[in-house]
Amino acid sequence: MFIAPSLLSCDFSRFGEEIARMDKAGADYMHLDIMDGHFVPNLTFGAPVIKWVRKYSDKPFDVHLMISEPLKYIDDFAEAGADIITFHVEAQSDIKETIDKVKSHGIKVGLVIKPKTPAEAVFPYLQDLDMVLVMSVEPGFGGQSFMADMLPKVTSIREEADRLGLEGFLIEIDGGIGESNIRLAKEAGVDICVAGTSVFKAEDAKAAIENLKALCE
Repeated sequence: MFIAPSLLSCDFSRFGEEIARMDKAGADYMHLDIMDGHFVPNLTFGAPVIKWVRKYSDKPFDVHLMISEPLKYIDDFAEAGADIITFHVEAQSDIKETIDKVKSHGIKVGLVIKPKTPAEAVFPYLQDLDMVLVMSVEPGFGGQSFMADMLPKVTSIREEADRLGLEGFLIEIDGGIGESNIRLAKEAGVDICVAGTSVFKAEDAKAAIENLKALCE
């Protein structure tokens, strides 16, 4: 299991230091949530911030665009240092065009589905994707409770990816992940768990990440 600490839960006044702290604690990815206050009812930060904090870690920057028109901003986030860009199937931009725009930068691309969106919504695009992110909370705010009824979606997507023979295809889950449910996520077919408060609020982030991984063995 790979762990991607959600920077949404960090101390924003020490953003770069928090990324460095998660790097040293053994994070596999850095998960950065971009919110526009329109697609979701919250605002976070944009590409200039990612450009400034990129130097604090060599770990892959996993940039999750919770914005209405992702296509307009792909160039900005790719140039800022994103290694993976995921955007919502529910967004307004043309999905195939946005996928192609991300891939034109030589970086990985993924689609995201909200809790009310069926797994089948991503099936037509799986062969063009590196990842699918399943939201296990309503996107917009950290600290929400995990929705276990999202796990069958993970299994459905994994089965379809296997049927298509997709190698290296990743499934990520985001929302309320912690000690009580990470093994369930693993068993459903998840490869990457986004962990927010369970890592950032822990007394020892390194121990917290190691424990989450150990629970999946």
